[in-house]
Amino acid sequence: MKTRSKILYFSSVLFLLSCSPQKKEKQSKVVYKTDNLSVIQLSDNIYEHISFKDTESFGRVPCNGMIVKDGNETVILDTPTNDKSSEELISWVENNLHSKINALVVTHFHDDSLGGLKEFDKNNIPSYADYLTIELAKKQTGFGVPSHGFNDTITVKAGRYKVLVKYFGEGHTKDNVVAYVPDEKAMFGGCLIKEMDASKGYLGDANVQTWSQTVEKVKAEYPDVKIVIPGHGEVGGGELLDYTIKLFKSN
Repeated sequence: MKTRSKILYFSSVLFLLSCSPQKKEKQSKVVYKTDNLSVIQLSDNIYEHISFKDTESFGRVPCNGMIVKDGNETVILDTPTNDKSSEELISWVENNLHSKINALVVTHFHDDSLGGLKEFDKNNIPSYADYLTIELAKKQTGFGVPSHGFNDTITVKAGRYKVLVKYFGEGHTKDNVVAYVPDEKAMFGGCLIKEMDASKGYLGDANVQTWSQTVEKVKAEYPDVKIVIPGHGEVGGGELLDYTIKLFKSN
């Protein structure tokens, strides 16, 4: 009888524990929203900014970027798609996060990555991009050119947080880079990384033969990643890397 009583007791305890509220990770929440721009807080120090691009093939496309904050400093990955949205973002960071923008990092040469660069220049915010991105950006009309170049890798800082920016190979474009924040295990994959169940999207400047291999290198470099922001669509985790690898594997 004693043994049976103990079993019943521990079963009851386990049941109560399963029904009790468990500690959860911080839930994402919208902290700013207009017709042109949204900002979503993903963790205490990581935010996603979303702006929009009107296209003939895909309609009105949401385009993602990242904000990294520590103390009263921030780093922004990719501009919103145009100057108006970029003006909103800069104002929001300065007035709501009460933070200085230490750097803008442009992850590839398309306008969903640097379309609002002129507004950052206007506000004297230093911009960084791989030298290949700068070379390709110079061939475009109507958009700015990042002011500082690097070869394959650079580390920029927001407060104590390091933002590691690295080129892993060709994929969506020949110049696409990835940014990673070790303290948050957070990644901005840009257009190299697809959201779950996404199509292959625009391939006009892509290298579909090497895309999977490039993302496999990213996955090997950052196996503990928890937050992954793709260039378009919903935020996820490491499963976005796996999905992107699989999507282009047949090529």
